[in-house]
Amino acid sequence: MYHALLINPWIYDYAAVNMWARPLGLMKLAEYLSQYNIEITFIDCLDRIEKQKPYGMGKYPKTILPSPGFLCGIRRRYGRYGIGIKEFLNRLHCIQRPDIIFITGIMTYWYPGVFLAINLCKKAFPSVPVVLGGIYSTLFPQHAAQYSGADCIYQGRVDKRLVRQIEGFGIKLEKTREVVPYYKLKFYESEIYAPLLTSEGCPFRCSYCASSMLWNGFNQRSHEDVLEEIGFQMKKGIKDFAFYDDALLVERQKHIKPILRGIIEAGLKPRLHAPNGLHARYLDEELAFLMKRAGFVTVRLSLETVAPNRQKETGAKVFNEELISAVKNLKKAGFTKREIGVYLMYGLPGQGLDEVWQGVKFLKSLNVRIHLAEFSPLPMTQAWNELIENRVIPEDIDPILTNNTVFSLLYSGYKEEDVQALKCHVSEYNRI
Repeated sequence: MYHALLINPWIYDYAAVNMWARPLGLMKLAEYLSQYNIEITFIDCLDRIEKQKPYGMGKYPKTILPSPGFLCGIRRRYGRYGIGIKEFLNRLHCIQRPDIIFITGIMTYWYPGVFLAINLCKKAFPSVPVVLGGIYSTLFPQHAAQYSGADCIYQGRVDKRLVRQIEGFGIKLEKTREVVPYYKLKFYESEIYAPLLTSEGCPFRCSYCASSMLWNGFNQRSHEDVLEEIGFQMKKGIKDFAFYDDALLVERQKHIKPILRGIIEAGLKPRLHAPNGLHARYLDEELAFLMKRAGFVTVRLSLETVAPNRQKETGAKVFNEELISAVKNLKKAGFTKREIGVYLMYGLPGQGLDEVWQGVKFLKSLNVRIHLAEFSPLPMTQAWNELIENRVIPEDIDPILTNNTVFSLLYSGYKEEDVQALKCHVSEYNRI
């Protein structure tokens, strides 16, 4: 029997809040490996919550660090979020020596945490191969290969390619059982919340989103499978569930509506959250009532921009009339401003702040919470190519500079005081 160590590394950023997050990519890797002759140990550098927030959310512990040299002009407190280095080393020293180590990289600009985890693992287990996967290695493979120190850079979703990579390190995998869902594996400790992924990919091709590069196609799980997961987790005491699908409401008649009906009929009574932006186009009156009865307490809709032309240019995912209808249906079902939030993006290529202010005015007229979302460029997207062509950013830009906070300050063309005035106005409105 072989032994694999899976690591979710630290966040390096100016701000970070745990909104029901768990490294789902790493969990799916564990699920895939469960069919083979390999045992799994998991170290999550982000399993510590310092300040509890409602519904299981919270703030990570933060260690203030000097900003990277090229960010020293950013007047924000940069830091490492998660457990301490000493605690991480203690966990390494307490486990059986692994035969292979898997490390994920989620946000592309969090790679310093990835590099630190690789470096510490290499010192603790010098001869053990390290495989780096996740969004960072998929979107910035050359950067990862050149600087990370990993022995293998894995791109994309977990499939048979990974088996070939593992066997290339002399590990002979043999199937010993059927695949076990990650939430039923021994290492998966019970939490006060659980993320849910009921589909993979997205049928839309928004200009600023890399989902189509990360997933091939769009696939939805059966509603029976999703209901089994929710029921199993609730028996362990979990109350809060967060849907992390990119397109949860697509094919609503065959997917999300049967899931919600199943929850209601089983009398499960969870608290449901949708931190990813939902597609307002599909939120009809029946769905809104099902969401309310099934236990939704956090609803986030995607608008991104109020300008019709930009809505078309960025993918035609939603138009203003569709958002108005969705909000109307939600309020008719009993949702209030406290539960309904709408994402409004700023910093998109060519987007002036006046357009964002128009969006704020529009959302205030609907009496919903406003969630400002800073644009962050992702390789291979239409928005990325536009920025390269217009020489706003260099093609070999360091991923740290794509951090949404950094990009907004350095490349959007906005004055910092104007952005701050926008944020203060929205924050004050949300408090009312």
